[in-house]
Amino acid sequence: MDEAIECYTKAIKVCKDKKLLGVIHRNRSACYLKKENYSQAASDASRAIDVDASDIKALYRRCQAFEKLGKLDMAFKDVQKCATLEPKNKTFLETLRRLGAEIQQKLKTTFSTDSRVQNMFDILLEEGADKEKKEKAANNLIVLAREDAGAERIFQNNGVPLLLQLISTGKPEMILAAIRTLSGMCTGHKARATAIVHSVGIDRICSIMAMDSEEIALATCNLLQCVYDSLTGGDKRVYGKEESLVLDTTKDLKTILLALLEMIVSKKVSGHGRDQALNLLSKNVPRADKKDQDHSKTLFTVDHGLKKILKVCGQVPDLPDQLPMTENTQLIASILLNKLYDDLRCDPERNNFRDICEEYIKGKFDPNNMDKNIHAISALSGLLQGPFEVGNIVAGQQGVMEMMVALCGSEREVDQLVAVEALIHAASKMSRASFIITNGVSLLKDIYKKTKNEKIKIRALVGLCKLGSAGGDDYSLRQFAEGSTEKLAKQCRKWLCNPSIDVRTRKWAIEGLAYLTNDADVKDDFVEDEPALRAMFELAKSADKTILYAVACILVNCTNSYDKKEIIPELVQLAKFSKQHVPEQHPKDKKDFIEKRVKRLLKAGVISALTCMVKADSSILTDQTKEMLSRVFLALSEDPKDRGTIVAQGGGKALIPLATEGTETGKVRASHALAKIAAISNPEIAFPGERIYEVVRPLVSLLNTARDGLQNYEALMGLTNLAAQSEKLRVKMIKEKALPEIENYMFEEHDQIRQAATECMCNLVVCKEVQERYMEDGNDKLKLLVLLCSEDDEKLQRAAAGALAMLTAAQKKLCTKITLVTVQWMEILQRLCLHDNLQVQHRGLVIVYNMLNADAELAKKLIESELLEILSVIGKQEDNPKKQEVIDVARSCLVKAMDLGLIKPFS
Repeated sequence: MDEAIECYTKAIKVCKDKKLLGVIHRNRSACYLKKENYSQAASDASRAIDVDASDIKALYRRCQAFEKLGKLDMAFKDVQKCATLEPKNKTFLETLRRLGAEIQQKLKTTFSTDSRVQNMFDILLEEGADKEKKEKAANNLIVLAREDAGAERIFQNNGVPLLLQLISTGKPEMILAAIRTLSGMCTGHKARATAIVHSVGIDRICSIMAMDSEEIALATCNLLQCVYDSLTGGDKRVYGKEESLVLDTTKDLKTILLALLEMIVSKKVSGHGRDQALNLLSKNVPRADKKDQDHSKTLFTVDHGLKKILKVCGQVPDLPDQLPMTENTQLIASILLNKLYDDLRCDPERNNFRDICEEYIKGKFDPNNMDKNIHAISALSGLLQGPFEVGNIVAGQQGVMEMMVALCGSEREVDQLVAVEALIHAASKMSRASFIITNGVSLLKDIYKKTKNEKIKIRALVGLCKLGSAGGDDYSLRQFAEGSTEKLAKQCRKWLCNPSIDVRTRKWAIEGLAYLTNDADVKDDFVEDEPALRAMFELAKSADKTILYAVACILVNCTNSYDKKEIIPELVQLAKFSKQHVPEQHPKDKKDFIEKRVKRLLKAGVISALTCMVKADSSILTDQTKEMLSRVFLALSEDPKDRGTIVAQGGGKALIPLATEGTETGKVRASHALAKIAAISNPEIAFPGERIYEVVRPLVSLLNTARDGLQNYEALMGLTNLAAQSEKLRVKMIKEKALPEIENYMFEEHDQIRQAATECMCNLVVCKEVQERYMEDGNDKLKLLVLLCSEDDEKLQRAAAGALAMLTAAQKKLCTKITLVTVQWMEILQRLCLHDNLQVQHRGLVIVYNMLNADAELAKKLIESELLEILSVIGKQEDNPKKQEVIDVARSCLVKAMDLGLIKPFS
C-alpha cells in the first residue's frame, strides 16, 4: 500500500490530463482507506469528485471515509447520490439503510432534549455536585430556554416545578439560573407565559424581585417584562409557531399591575426591587405611541397608584421607619409621575391628577407632627422634579410656601434639609425664582452661613446657585453682583473634589454647577480645573444615576450646544427703540472660547464618561437627558482632528442608541455626530462587528429636505464610506430606501452635496439592484450621470465617470443606451479622455474600452470619430509609472479595435 501511495503521488505531480488526474486521486483514496488514513482518503476522493461529480467509486470511498470520521450526515449524502446513480446496487442500498438508522439513533441519544434537560436539573439539584459543573448546567439550561424547541421541552418535562425547586434553595446563583430560564420560556409565547404565571404566581415572582440583590431584582424585572410582552403581544420577534389558542390575558395584566403598585409601598421590598417595580410601571403603563387611543392603564394607575408613587417621593431617608430605597428610587418615581401626567389626554383627567396630588400633600400637613409635614414637602419635591406644572400649582396653594419657609427656620436639620431641597426645585421657573429671590435669598444665605451641617450648607448653596442663574445665558440678566457666581462655583468645585464628603452631597455640588455654568466665566474656570472635571466624570460613572441629568446640563453649557436664537441686527435695533429687553452674549461665549473648552473636556476624558452615561439601563436616562448627550457628542465631533479620540474611547458605539431612541431633536443630533465620524473614520474600527449595520439607518434619516445642507452632505459622505466597505452594507443601504434620496441629491444645485451624492452612487453601482435601476426605460438616471461627466468640478467628474465606468463594465446594454440619452455623449467622452486629471482620464478610457467590447456597431462609430486619434496619441506614449494605467487602457482599446478589424497595425 505504501509503495502504491508513493507511485500515485509521483504520478499526480507529472500528470497534465485533468480526467486522468481524477482517476489517480480516486485510486490513492482506496489505498488510504486500507491504511485507515480516513481524512486523506476523503480529501483524495473529493478531488476526484471535483473532476467528475458522478464518479461513483470516488463517492462511495468518500462515504466510507466520512463514516469512519463520524461525519454520518455527509456520508449519508454521498451514498444517497450513489444509490441515485445505481438504484439496484445492493451495497449502496444497505449502506443507505444502515447510515439512516445510525443517524436517527445518534440524534435520539446525543441530542435528546428531554435527557439533556433532565441531566441539567439532576446536576443543579444534587447536593454535592461540583460548583463549576453546576454553573455550566445552569448556563446550558438558560441557553436551551432561549430556543423555542428547547423552551417547549423544558416546559413539557416538568420544568416549571423543577425551576421552583431551584428557587427554593435560596442560593442566589440557583435563583438567577431559574429566573433567566423562565424568562427564555416566556419570551414570545403567550400560552407558555400564561401557564407559568399561573403555576408560579405573580406574588411569588414579585417576592423574588423584592430580594436585596440588584442582580436578582434585574433578572426578575426582565422575566416580568418578558411575561408582559408575551401577554400583550408587545414582543414582535419571531419565535416559531405560536399555539393556536386564543387567551384572554386582561385579568393577568391587571394582576401584574396591581402587584407592582403594592410592591412600591411595601416595607418588605428592597430598594433594588422597588426601583425595578417603578421601572416596569414606567415602561409599560404610559403609551409608547401617543397615536394609540387606549390609555386605560394610565387612568387605572392614577386612580389606584398615584398616592403610592407620591408616598415613595415623600420618603425622607434620614427619618426612622422609612421604605428601603436606593439613591435612584425617588428620581425614578418622579419620572414615572411625569410620564403618567404626559399620557393624560384631556383637562378633566389632568385636573383629577392635580386634585389627587393636592389632596395627598395638603392632607399630610399637621401642626403637631413635623415628620408628616416634611413627608408632604418631600413629596412636593418629587412632583417638582416630575410634572413641574402640577408641582408648581400645588406649591402656589395657600400655606405650602409658608410651610417651606417655616421648615427652613426649624431647629431640626432634617427639616431644613427637606425644605431647602423643595425651595431649590420650586425655583425652576423665572416667575417662581423671582418670588424666592424677593423672599427666600436672605433665608438661604442665613442657612448657608449659620449651619455647620455640610449637607444643608451645600443644598443652601445650590439654592443660591439656581437663583443666581435664573437669567440663563443672557449676560444682561445677571441676578447677583459681579463675581458672586464665580465664588459660588468655586465653593461647589471645592466640595466636588473632596472625596471625604458622601456621594449624595457631592452630587448637589454638581447640581449647583449645572445652574452656574450658564455663566461663561464659570464655564471657563470649570474646564480649566482638571481635578474637578475628573471628579465629575468619576461620579457620572458611579451607581448613583440621579446625577446624569446635572452632568449632561453642565456639558451642554460648557460646549454651548444648546439651541441659540438667531440675532437679527435690524430686530435688535427695533427692540432697543421700543425699549424691549435684548439678550446679550457673554464675550467668553464666542467660537474660539468654545473650541478651547471642548479641547479641555476631551483631554480630561469626557468621552469615557459619556459612554458610561449612555449605557445606564434605567428610566433615569430620560429622553431629555439623551438629547443633551447627543448635543454634547455633536459639539465634541465638530473638529475632524478630535474624531479619532472619540472613536478610540468608544464614542462611535455610544452614539448608535442615541441616534435610534429619544426625542426627534436628540436623534437628529446623534445621527449628525455619527455622520461626521463615519465620513472620515474607518467604519470597521469606529463601529466594530454588527454595529456597523446599525449606523446606516441614522445616516439615511438625515437625507431629507427637513435637514440642513451640512447634515445632508456629511450623511452622504458617511454613506459613501460605508458603501465602500462591503456588499452586505450596500444591500442594507438599499433596504433602508437610501437610493431614491441619493438620486435626488444628484440633482442638487449645491456643488458639494451633488458631488457627495454622486460619489456615494459611484460606490453603490456595483450592486445588481442599482444597475437594474439604470437599465430601466423611462428615466433620466443614466443621462444625469453622462451630463455630470461634463461638469467643471473635477471631483464631481471623477465620481460620475467612475460610476459610468463600473456600470458599462457590468451591463453591456448600458453602453448602447449612453448613445441614446444625449447627443453630446461623444463630445463628453472625448473630453474625459483628454482630461488633465489622470484619474478622470483613466475612467474615461475605461468607458471607451467597455463600449468597444459591448457592440460592434458602437465600436465602429467610436473608431470613426476623433477618439482614434486620442487613443493613438495616448497609447504611443513611452511607459511612465505615473501615467501607466492610462497608457495601458488606451493600448487595450487599440488592440480591441484591431481584433475587431476596425484598424490595422502600424507597420
